[in-house]
Amino acid sequence: MGSQKIVLVTGANRGIGFEICRQLAGLGCTVLLGARDIEHGCTAARQLQSKKLDVHAVHVDMNDVTSFSRLHDWIATTHGQLDILVNNAGIANDWAYTAADVPVTLIQETFAVNFFNLIALTQQLLPLLRTAPAGRIVNQSSILASLTLHSTPDSGLENLKPLAYNASKTAVNAFTVHLAHALKDTAIKVNAAHPGDVITDLNPNGLISVVEGARTAVQLAMLPADGPTGGFFHLNDPLPW
Repeated sequence: MGSQKIVLVTGANRGIGFEICRQLAGLGCTVLLGARDIEHGCTAARQLQSKKLDVHAVHVDMNDVTSFSRLHDWIATTHGQLDILVNNAGIANDWAYTAADVPVTLIQETFAVNFFNLIALTQQLLPLLRTAPAGRIVNQSSILASLTLHSTPDSGLENLKPLAYNASKTAVNAFTVHLAHALKDTAIKVNAAHPGDVITDLNPNGLISVVEGARTAVQLAMLPADGPTGGFFHLNDPLPW
């Protein structure tokens, strides 16, 4: 087995996930670019391969838990371990609603992708992360997960209240804390990342580039042995829960 770190990034055929792949591959990692549509994933991987980066498309559909076991088996056979898992995939479809009128079915759909199946994938891949010398798990969260800021006047979040998305990311933060505790006696570190207000296809009015938006996840993915675990960060700054 080579010395390169093996990385899986979900939701990675575009946007922040794609940039996380580019940056981690640029640091010498072998990157598995996870995509729901494998054709889109292969197209994205070829773009990075053309820059001499070690990136390979893999199928992972956050709406299809059967894809998780197939992916686990492929990684186990091909690489024998997984050093870094970046849970980047997510959906946000309830911006037109408030907590007073958002359909419960939409909340359930959002939690299925952003929370329940994120946990299912992480648990499926944990044996491979345990095999790595120093596993890292990065859960892509959001400042919109912060209950502290949502309940603080003039925090800047007054008009950013999509319940399904926000609550699902708050739940991801809770999973981050609890999983870090469960793994406290291992070499695995688990942290949540806020990328910032990033300009993407889904957020054309963002304030920062995907290059900057990917940096927090990349930093947490490459933490040294004395780095933090069970935290919520933007770049080097801890964020309020």
